[in-house]
Amino acid sequence: MSEGDLIQIEVAYALPSEQVILKIDVSPGATVREAIERSGILRRFPEIDLETNRVGRWSHVVALDAPVRAADRIEIYRPLIADPKQMRRERAARSKKAG
Repeated sequence: MSEGDLIQIEVAYALPSEQVILKIDVSPGATVREAIERSGILRRFPEIDLETNRVGRWSHVVALDAPVRAADRIEIYRPLIADPKQMRRERAARSKKAG
């Protein structure tokens, strides 16, 4: 396979203190899982568990067996530490109480 046969994508992962975006080349037809594994991000962040962490393409959740396309950004999402809806309700309640 020649270099011209490869497509470039990004694999992204963010922590509160650090954001990592890795540009890699993969074969057309590669899956999201294959791209993540090829990127080396799993060695850099051993806490990532592809069986529990959700993954997406440009902010849309996708399956690990979804094919990647040229210029995709594959994102690995961390588990939520709080329910966003519950947090909004609590902020609204505090605001109503204070005001």
